[in-house]
Amino acid sequence: MPTNAAAEADRAAEVVPAVEPRAPWRVREIRVVEHGVLNVRFVDDTEGTLDMRSLLNGDKVIGTVFEPLRDASLFAQAAVHLGTVEWPGEIDLAPDAMYDEIRAHGVWVVG
Repeated sequence: MPTNAAAEADRAAEVVPAVEPRAPWRVREIRVVEHGVLNVRFVDDTEGTLDMRSLLNGDKVIGTVFEPLRDASLFAQAAVHLGTVEWPGEIDLAPDAMYDEIRAHGVWVVG
């Protein structure tokens, strides 16, 4: 008897629950404020700002994984995946370091 691969895939998705990060330093949601700036909310509802403008506008970014984020359209594609801020091209940020700075100062200035 033939099987339908799409039906199998759908059924598997129903069985496996979605991963919900629970560590307080995992990112729950983000909002792009402007090029280089994100508002961030963590699992424990800590909120603050990630400011990458200094990094993206300086020379230190050249040759790093973050250099492509100088393109505003790419920066705007920021998303949360498994509690981490990510961009296309395997670019991401350490949520624990971001959390510590935002919890202490309300902002994490990267640069």
